[in-house]
Amino acid sequence: MRFATLHDGTRDGKLCIVRSDGARLADASHIARTLQAALDRWDEVEPRLREFDAELENGRVVTDPVVLHHLQAPLPRAYEWIDGSAYLNHARLVRKSRGAELPPEMETDPLVYQGGSGMLLGPAEDIRLPDPLMGLDFEGEMAVILGDVPMGTRADGALSHVLLVTMLNDCTLRNLVSAELAKGFGFFQSKPATAFAPFVATPDELGGAWHDGRAHLQLKIWMNGRVVGDLETGPEMHFSFAQLIEHVAHTRALTSGTILGSGTVSNADTRHGVSCLAERRVLEILSSPDGQPRTPYLRAGDRIAMETFDGQGRSLFGRIEQKVVAG
Repeated sequence: MRFATLHDGTRDGKLCIVRSDGARLADASHIARTLQAALDRWDEVEPRLREFDAELENGRVVTDPVVLHHLQAPLPRAYEWIDGSAYLNHARLVRKSRGAELPPEMETDPLVYQGGSGMLLGPAEDIRLPDPLMGLDFEGEMAVILGDVPMGTRADGALSHVLLVTMLNDCTLRNLVSAELAKGFGFFQSKPATAFAPFVATPDELGGAWHDGRAHLQLKIWMNGRVVGDLETGPEMHFSFAQLIEHVAHTRALTSGTILGSGTVSNADTRHGVSCLAERRVLEILSSPDGQPRTPYLRAGDRIAMETFDGQGRSLFGRIEQKVVAG
């Protein structure tokens, strides 16, 4: 099953089920008003949602076309949005550009931070840039949405708490990062609102692409209409979602509706391109005689698109299409 949240004049929108071809959707709010309401009563409502999904596929329910601008983030606001850094190639490259090595503990202990979850952007909402000097960047990531997770959950049982899978654009204001981290208290101003793909999918919707706690898919990213990334999301995810769940639940329970991100998708083979401009700039620093980057960060008017495909070429989570605007 795949779900979307349709604008209906309320803050949290209304729950819809998306047809398998991704072209049409059906109002499912009579079963659960919102996606969060469904997650809160998942054991009760999932069978009913699956029955409704079957009726949708058989053409027995009223549908409407999927219109990207009519959709909010699947969870327009979430109880928690936690992001990891599971693709160590990205961290290695960034440190190499500074002449530093990756600390050994990062190979065994995941790095995470807690992002702002009160205002999550829909797939077609503008990215507002207060000042070009802030260094706006996009970041293509995978994510899971969890049910209730008890404190102390171990990796070997963690995947039972994964209810949904999706894709996101986790924007960063790169030129604000260093000063914030130097204070020793983490990101805040450098992490504006995150944008989410229009659809979320149950893990079984991914078929064989969902295994070993990873989504083995193809993430494609366009900047101003040109492909900048065509990445594999599975093999180089050093920490699985199961390991990330164990890490974040070590000292606290997590509530249903928690979003957990993978961090920036990154492949060691540079022929796959990049899922963020910071990585492209690092590669330019490492390869240029003067050690300087050539690619600027995003500016007003730039457009970013992202889409994730399975082995059969099906778009799993729909398309993110955003424009950078001065704001």
